[in-house]
Amino acid sequence: MKVFTQSVNFAADKKLLDYIEKKVGGLEKFHDKIVDVEVYLKVQKTSEKENKITEVKINIPGNELMVKKQCKSFEEGVSISVESLKRQLQKSKEKSRATIAL
Repeated sequence: MKVFTQSVNFAADKKLLDYIEKKVGGLEKFHDKIVDVEVYLKVQKTSEKENKITEVKINIPGNELMVKKQCKSFEEGVSISVESLKRQLQKSKEKSRATIAL
């Protein structure tokens, strides 16, 4: 599984990129046919503290799952996104099993 990370309006450091790879890599346990994962990190220029937007898009055969979160840190955004995607992947896999069973 390939993980593509793109940071907008800032340069992501190695520690953040490693964290993303580790968290997103854990999603393979929930779906064995993940093609790739795209992670977009954006900093909004606002006075709010929750100005970091994390978008995670997973490509699986015949489907695309996406989560967008706005948090205080990218680590928090990635963590919440991965939890949400775990549920989506499990639902997707159950649907594909149900379709095969018919």
